[in-house]
Amino acid sequence: MSLLGPLMLALVLAPSGFQAKQEALPKQTGEPAGTPQIALDINLASAEDFAKLPGIGPKLAARIVAFRQKHGPFRRVEDLLAIRGIGHKKWKAIRPYLRVESAERRK
Repeated sequence: MSLLGPLMLALVLAPSGFQAKQEALPKQTGEPAGTPQIALDINLASAEDFAKLPGIGPKLAARIVAFRQKHGPFRRVEDLLAIRGIGHKKWKAIRPYLRVESAERRK
């Protein structure tokens, strides 16, 4: 005799309160705590803002800001690939969290 039948019957007949508790658990998104929920404007973001992105630590965040200060505002998000420490893999991971506002929109 299989135990699967009684187990399935028990799950079907379980009180509905059990399911409500399961749905009340927070979703696991796989994103680090503090990851921005909106896209950062890379021309306005601080080193602390960049450090919240997945795979970006404080040193790389400071390097991004220093690059921007030395070379001027970024024209597109792809410009971050010029920074040592940001390759295609890391860029793809952080791309959904980044944007570049046009100069007219920033005024």
